[in-house]
Amino acid sequence: MFIATGAGTGYLPKAPGTWGSLLGVALWFGLRHLGPASYVLIIAALFLVGAACAGAAEKIVDHADPGLVVIDEIVGQLIALTAAPHHPLAVLAAFLLFRLFDILKPFPVGWFDRHIHGGLGIMLDDVIAGLYALLLVQIIWRLANP
Repeated sequence: MFIATGAGTGYLPKAPGTWGSLLGVALWFGLRHLGPASYVLIIAALFLVGAACAGAAEKIVDHADPGLVVIDEIVGQLIALTAAPHHPLAVLAAFLLFRLFDILKPFPVGWFDRHIHGGLGIMLDDVIAGLYALLLVQIIWRLANP
């Protein structure tokens, strides 16, 4: 439960996914100086551990995709921040875009959310939302800073 709830951030009142995303941003600050391969390996490890822990938490609380599970938001946020410039506006854009895609669930985010269940399903929709945010942040940053 500790990992699934993002060290307890999933228990914070109102919008646990946002709290989990903020924890993802905090983790990024500690990981941002790693090389690309190390950064991606950490995300992959968190994804695998997160899927197992999210699935276990789902069984413990006896509820599908419970809001208190935020490891998926942490991983999605870390994906959104992959290769992000070390600039406050880039970090803010990655945070806001990830939250937007996680909430609105554009295709295929919503499809994964509705059709893939268990720990893997909990994680995958946020991975896709993170990839959307990553792509958009990179495009916006390159257009704004030619």
